[in-house]
Amino acid sequence: MKKLLSLTLCSLLIGACSQNRFDVIIRNAQVIDGSGSPSFIGDVGFNADTIAAVGDLSKAISEKEINATGLVLAPGFIDTHSHHDRGMFESRDLLALTSQGVTTMIVGQDGGSQFPLTKLTSRLDSTPVAINVGSYTGHNTLRRMVLGEKYQREATQEEVDQMKKMLAQDMKSGSLGLSTGLEYDPGIYSNKKEVLELADIVAQYNGRYISHMRSEDRYFWDALKEIINIGKQSGVPVQISHAKLAMKSLWGQSNKVIEILDSARNSGIDITADIYPYPYWQSTMTVLFPERNFKDRAAASFALSELTTPEGVLIGDYSPISEYIGKTLAEVASIRKTDPVQTLMDLIEIVEKQDGDESIIATSMTEEDIKRIMKWPYTNICSDGTTEGLHPRGHGSFTKILRHYVNEEHTLSLEEAIHKMTQQAATNLNLKKIGEIKPGYYADLVLFDPVSVADKATSDQPHALSTGIMSVIVNGVEVLNESGSTHQFSGRTIRREN
Repeated sequence: MKKLLSLTLCSLLIGACSQNRFDVIIRNAQVIDGSGSPSFIGDVGFNADTIAAVGDLSKAISEKEINATGLVLAPGFIDTHSHHDRGMFESRDLLALTSQGVTTMIVGQDGGSQFPLTKLTSRLDSTPVAINVGSYTGHNTLRRMVLGEKYQREATQEEVDQMKKMLAQDMKSGSLGLSTGLEYDPGIYSNKKEVLELADIVAQYNGRYISHMRSEDRYFWDALKEIINIGKQSGVPVQISHAKLAMKSLWGQSNKVIEILDSARNSGIDITADIYPYPYWQSTMTVLFPERNFKDRAAASFALSELTTPEGVLIGDYSPISEYIGKTLAEVASIRKTDPVQTLMDLIEIVEKQDGDESIIATSMTEEDIKRIMKWPYTNICSDGTTEGLHPRGHGSFTKILRHYVNEEHTLSLEEAIHKMTQQAATNLNLKKIGEIKPGYYADLVLFDPVSVADKATSDQPHALSTGIMSVIVNGVEVLNESGSTHQFSGRTIRREN
């Protein structure tokens, strides 16, 4: 009798229980589906980890309902260039990212990755974190493993062949492709032929190439030609990591960059870019010296006048003298009673002798260039951040887009911004079944208040959490709500799909 009543109730309420019953229905949301299309008021129903229906579900029933009146429902944001994997198994909540609405991060960036990839993927399979994780294979990692510590030279053909075999091994294990960090050791010593041969391996597996280019300042135009040529010669899609014009003489030339990129695309090269919304970067002191001439006063002087300034350099990490962390180079120079140029050279010499750790946050870009590159149709948003770093991008990149570039500057419409953080990101990296609110796609969703959403992370408080993110759902499981982390770890391990 109970079974008959249940069936009758289903028929009266819905007509077809199997098609109109959902695990969860989010009702009355301003749905922005990620495609760039105008928003609409509607409902989204999902079962287990998959979106099942979008639209008017007023006659449907569910085990759980979420009233989203006045809130925006978007696909979960995709961080296409992230370093938040550092320490992620110790802090599986990944609150730095979920509090921004991020549901997927792609690691193995700037030429550095875990090798073999199966070490990472096996651990993620057995100990998932709060969000989805995929990885590239790092060129610098392969190069250091093959060449050892005497890597300040071009690789022999035998060494390149060994790197190619290692890369192929990772590609078979689901690597998204090859990442390079050609401003960093040991990749800076590679020639173009070495990188192109590795890109050819990626092409055999329908993978992709993502690069911190060989230069973002002095030799920018040659570096841009190199990545375009890699795309042309290998046929692989290529992505410029954290696109920027990081030298005074380059400022204002973003239109020229976009013209070159459009020309490349028109010739059949699949080139794209990602960007974070800050005029300052975080890297090592050594990247200021592409010739690695750390004792050359003229080179140091050029770096502190053309690439940044003593006041614009914040010490993010300095293991030999931890008291310097959080101070500007100008302040450290005052403490040491040496001029900033000499101070920079001395700090590098000290850390090199101790084989220590160092990083800096340096102001090098202009808002005008950032906005132009951001608006290019093939640019997506990334963080390039870490959980513990002093750069606010680690905790605020995505919500800063919504606060500053949508609500305040109106550089992007809300639909455009969501598109760049979701579908465009997924397209640029060939990620399947994420980035859109669409039946059959994973239920990776973010619910936020479009008025109050804001980043709070600053240089003074880089770990401050964003506001206005009401709920984050990863594969159908809520990992963040208004109270904070739910301590659910529903992230998937992402492997390349052909």
